[in-house]
Amino acid sequence: MRKTIIATSLLSALVTAPAFAQEAPAAPYTFTGNVSLASEYIYRGIGQTNRRPAIQGGFDFAHQSGFYLGTWASNVSWLSDAGSAGATPISNSMEWDFYGGYKMTAGPVGLDFGVLQYYYPGTYPSGFTSPNTTELYAAATWEWLTFKYSYSLTNLFGAKTPDGGDTNGSMYYDLTATVPVGSGFNLIGHVGYQDVKDFSDASYTDWKVGVTKDFVGLSWALSYIGTDAKGDEGQFYHNAHNRDLGSDRVVLTVTKTF
Repeated sequence: MRKTIIATSLLSALVTAPAFAQEAPAAPYTFTGNVSLASEYIYRGIGQTNRRPAIQGGFDFAHQSGFYLGTWASNVSWLSDAGSAGATPISNSMEWDFYGGYKMTAGPVGLDFGVLQYYYPGTYPSGFTSPNTTELYAAATWEWLTFKYSYSLTNLFGAKTPDGGDTNGSMYYDLTATVPVGSGFNLIGHVGYQDVKDFSDASYTDWKVGVTKDFVGLSWALSYIGTDAKGDEGQFYHNAHNRDLGSDRVVLTVTKTF
């Protein structure tokens, strides 16, 4: 009987030992994806899809050293909407972003530095200023509060000043609070200021209040968004379909991360 017990113990050890030996170390990187459906795509308070829904998604690669790369895309209509009023239409229906940077911590503060390229594939009339935009950004996060600063190296989304000058050097200031309130809910508060270089009529303040919640494997976000952007008839943020692109509205977004 004792020999049987000893033999059984030895057999168990031989069977289970390789399981410990075969445990692989954690990968030094993560790779994630996401897909979202939004009732409207609004960026910095300005409508991008003319009150229509948007499907969006992207992929992110992050290394344990702090370096990261990512890409994200969404349908848009603001360029084709503007082009529909001209003799030569604009063919564009997509925004495709590419970004990369470095994250680190300094005591209780998380820091993030990077570059972001906005790309709008399509065909444009001769002489049309490219909407493709490159921005540098820096962000600092403390607990539930984040401040982010963005600086444009190119004309900001194709905007030109009233006298035809360039708008590179435009800046965006973003202050966002994400406050946990229990039961998985977060309250969101945001205020931002878009400073378009040498173009005061295109500069504006935007704000957002909302709530987020993870439910049935999805992330849900409901937000009320507004701006003081000049969107009346004849002004910069009034489109060819007689819409004020910066007017107040409510947006629902549902996201799946994998």
